[in-house]
Amino acid sequence: MSKSCLLFDNDGTLVDSEYLCNLGIAHAFLELDVTLDADDLVKHYRGMKLSEIMASISRQYSVELPDDFILSYRKRVASLFDKHLTPIEGVVYALDHLPHRKAVVSNGPRQKIEHALNVCQLRGYFNDNIFSAYDIGYYKPNPQIYLDAAAMMKVSPNQCVVIEDSKVGAEAGSRAGITTLFYNRYNETLSLPHVTSFNDMKQLPKMIANVS
Repeated sequence: MSKSCLLFDNDGTLVDSEYLCNLGIAHAFLELDVTLDADDLVKHYRGMKLSEIMASISRQYSVELPDDFILSYRKRVASLFDKHLTPIEGVVYALDHLPHRKAVVSNGPRQKIEHALNVCQLRGYFNDNIFSAYDIGYYKPNPQIYLDAAAMMKVSPNQCVVIEDSKVGAEAGSRAGITTLFYNRYNETLSLPHVTSFNDMKQLPKMIANVS
């Protein structure tokens, strides 16, 4: 069966936001006298649920997070997006050469997804086909997030292709039984059923054309 629907992750797949998000985390924890390296945070936490990241770091450094910590962090990241966010290299070319129906499926909140897409002028490729784990109720690596997104797009999972950049996301696609293309920009080792690695977004149209 030919593929008719593409389910894209957002952070690190469509928009080059992973470093900015983790720079925001580093800045936030610096106010609690905890020094973190944004690049290390990207390696350790890419694709994970934000509350789990914050809880892990706070436990590791034995700090208590203020009640407004997440809200303050979100505002900081929004400002970084406005100043520095760009699309992933090659992704505009890929989107322009993929006539399929498209959706965004992210562990991030909808407001953040929409903000990022608007800043990078990518919203038009997806319109309102934006699915947030905060709304669906399942977070990657739980495969249900992709199964529910497929259902809301009114397609079967075997009609879909998932495009991801994190192990957490690739695991969600794999466990859902959906063909998953893993944008492996850090040359990570990953061996999962239904998952194929690639490292150049301009390869994506050809890869999807060859998926059966």
